[in-house]
Amino acid sequence: MLYRTLFPRDFFAELERLQKEVHLSSDFSPSIRGVARGGYPAMNVGNTATSVEIYAFAPGLDPANIDVQIEKGTLTVAGERQIIAPQPDEKAMRHIDERFAGRFRRVVTLPDDIDPNAVQARYRDGVLHVSIQRLAAIQPRRIVVH
Repeated sequence: MLYRTLFPRDFFAELERLQKEVHLSSDFSPSIRGVARGGYPAMNVGNTATSVEIYAFAPGLDPANIDVQIEKGTLTVAGERQIIAPQPDEKAMRHIDERFAGRFRRVVTLPDDIDPNAVQARYRDGVLHVSIQRLAAIQPRRIVVH
């Protein structure tokens, strides 16, 4: 469990924590072959025998403002999350601000056997689910020997 105080007592421990966060956020984007940590929205990428399944966890978005594109073997999910913050007050201080706001873009490398014309994207309860069918001609099939 990650524990963080509102007022860090050890300045160097706080610097080390920030350095780790920066390092984790500089990892590469996820692909079908593995997932890196960091980035917004958080994503799960997997596959079945007949499809590639991508889940992006992005609550608080308007589905009309989510841009999903497939081009040259990559899936791109982009959009913008609005800033929700109280009006600035000269006497108020913000101690922790962990909610991501602003423009985002995530790119996922897809396998070669996907059908870019058979894609479904649904956004429900803060989760974007993109399902991409694999080409039927490339599916393995059992051949009966007589």
